[in-house]
Amino acid sequence: MTKTTLLTRALLAVRNIQRGLATVTDQSFANTSPPTAPYALSVSSKPLPAALKLKTGDVFHGQSFGAQTPISGEAVFTTSLVGYPESMTDPSYRGQILVFTQPLIGNYGVPGLFKDQYGLLKYFESDRVQCQGIVVGDYSARYSHWNAVESLSSWCDRHGVPGISGVDTRAIVHLLRNRGSTLAKLVTGDDAKNENFDKIPYDDPNKRNLVAEVSTKTPVSYNPFGDVKIGVIDCGVKYNILRCLVKRGAAVTILPHDFDFNKVSHEFDGLFISNGPGNPNMVTETVRNLRTALSDYDRPIFGICMGNLLLGLAAGLNVFFFFFFFPNPVFVLFLILRFGNRGHNVPAVSEDGRGVITSQNHGYALDDSVMPQGWVKYYVNANDGTNEGIRHSVLPRWSVQFHPEAKGGPQDTEPLFDEFLDRVRADKLKRVGTPLFIPESPVVTPTQYA
Repeated sequence: MTKTTLLTRALLAVRNIQRGLATVTDQSFANTSPPTAPYALSVSSKPLPAALKLKTGDVFHGQSFGAQTPISGEAVFTTSLVGYPESMTDPSYRGQILVFTQPLIGNYGVPGLFKDQYGLLKYFESDRVQCQGIVVGDYSARYSHWNAVESLSSWCDRHGVPGISGVDTRAIVHLLRNRGSTLAKLVTGDDAKNENFDKIPYDDPNKRNLVAEVSTKTPVSYNPFGDVKIGVIDCGVKYNILRCLVKRGAAVTILPHDFDFNKVSHEFDGLFISNGPGNPNMVTETVRNLRTALSDYDRPIFGICMGNLLLGLAAGLNVFFFFFFFPNPVFVLFLILRFGNRGHNVPAVSEDGRGVITSQNHGYALDDSVMPQGWVKYYVNANDGTNEGIRHSVLPRWSVQFHPEAKGGPQDTEPLFDEFLDRVRADKLKRVGTPLFIPESPVVTPTQYA
């Protein structure tokens, strides 16, 4: 036997040993076929065509899923890697066509309408899909997750939201990055084949008061027996913001965005201004009420996202829009970011130099080049230098542009809720002292134990 033959046999023996280590011994399906997953039954083998047209003139063809209805809105992109159910139900995406940079979407389906101990939906940020439509590179029709109850396509179909897949999302994102956020149309079926986009006009959601569309119409309360009472000015509040407040012991009352809360502000130990969609210049009544609160209300005020913009407007700052379109992007290299900040990985730097990774979703920013008297910059975006928060130098009033309550993550800045409620409790302690509650002892007679 030659040395070559011995070496060959030795290598085969090693290979067989390795194979043996990897052998699956479970033979539960040896004599029967494995069960068919229920979600596989609804997978369509012949998806309809779909087409996306940006107002820049660029057209992208792909396959349709979700609702078969034409829509128009503002095309924006998010760099979030997970959490598409949370993003799509975020009221801040109202009126927008959401482009996912994460290439695979839909692989873990959509969870059910389960509620937590506070009565809030566990896996969604509102009770409906808020975005106009979605654009993905690769839609996974077959999903797999322990708490999924339906596919992304069927969920979108029920909510009247169309989706397009099989398009080059990298090319779309490059267009949005270089030329700025733009309006877009999404059509399906024969209209997509023939590039018939004339059935619907371009709809600019920033010309509407989107906050009025998503804000509650009547006050709603959660955790009524909390030790401090927080009035939430609802500009499109996310459920996880409410959860972050009530799980820390606060009693929360959600108020309509245009309600004059100054009439009842004395009933609250603190005010919170929520996130929300669209143009802050459209939310004039809320800004007017906040101006009154800044002069009359001496208790803590905290805001997030749209809350940062509205508090800034009430304090005397201006806002600018990230919408810029230039045929030649070379001329805008040194201008501000043109496509907003949306995603779960945006760095921000606090006034003391501490860096944090944040979740963001906004297309407007405060112009903090000149700060009003008494106000200072709180956070700054590490990528583009835009404002990420303001605070009063003396009074307990502050806000951030990012989302400390982010789902799914990051959680670097969630302690801002602790800071807010700590200051609310400290302020209440100064005002009312320390009330001592002693439960009434039952009167016990000897006959009860006879």
